[in-house]
Amino acid sequence: MFDAIVIGGGPAGLQAALTLGRMHREVVLLDSGEYRNASVAHGQNLVTHDGRAPEEIRRLARADLADYDTVRIVDTTVRAVEARDDGGFAAVTEDGVFAASVLILATGLRDELPPIAGLAEAWGREVAHCPFCHGHELSGRRIAVLGSGTHAAAHRAMLSPIGSEVVVVDPGVVVGVDRVAEGLVLRLRDGEAIEVGGLFVQPTSTQRAPFAAQLGLRTLASGSVEVDPMGRTSVPGVFAAGDMAHTAAMPGPMASLAVAIAAGQLAAAAAVHQLVAREIDAERGTVS
Repeated sequence: MFDAIVIGGGPAGLQAALTLGRMHREVVLLDSGEYRNASVAHGQNLVTHDGRAPEEIRRLARADLADYDTVRIVDTTVRAVEARDDGGFAAVTEDGVFAASVLILATGLRDELPPIAGLAEAWGREVAHCPFCHGHELSGRRIAVLGSGTHAAAHRAMLSPIGSEVVVVDPGVVVGVDRVAEGLVLRLRDGEAIEVGGLFVQPTSTQRAPFAAQLGLRTLASGSVEVDPMGRTSVPGVFAAGDMAHTAAMPGPMASLAVAIAAGQLAAAAAVHQLVAREIDAERGTVS
């Protein structure tokens, strides 16, 4: 029986485990090895780690966690989560069942790209969705935005100070994307080709794992789990962090390493406070 289970080995989950470990709480981090940014060569916009590969950031974080005796990392896939009769939670994995008093979900999102030939092969490289994370590297080059309406207009305005030119292309006219030495070639339906340094798209994002549905967590119109500013979900004892969750005040999740790390720390701190409250109640002979 652990104090806490953390599901997800990305930045949010790793930070949550670190925060719990520093409070000498018994925590198990369950990591499937699947990451939203798996195809990204360089993580950006993270102070002291700007430009470092996400894989290297995860390796360094795990090295930090190795210094804490109460933190255990298990590389396994979680099949299901469930509430226990004692008020705690269980995670059913390929390697057995893990139980804890509180649960932190940091399982992230899964991106579905528009059905354009070659787009998936360039995803996370020449094709991205966040100007904050991937815009600067295209300085002085032609940049394309795939989309229409307000979202495309906003991306164009954000990228205009960075690129030599920003062109907006409707998804319906692009039939293929080819990677070339200097970026991408967009092949259009009318036979025209546009060469650009990079392309920004808006993927359709869904929950990577089914755990929010299994626990009956309240979700938002974005499809993300609703949390309060401390990462508490609608189910007491369950916390969520990273881009799988956001507050109702936000229009959607912000896909950012720094934001994910901050959310992981907040969720873990809130979890510790809940554990302490339960322990105080138990000492007084009451039930929380």
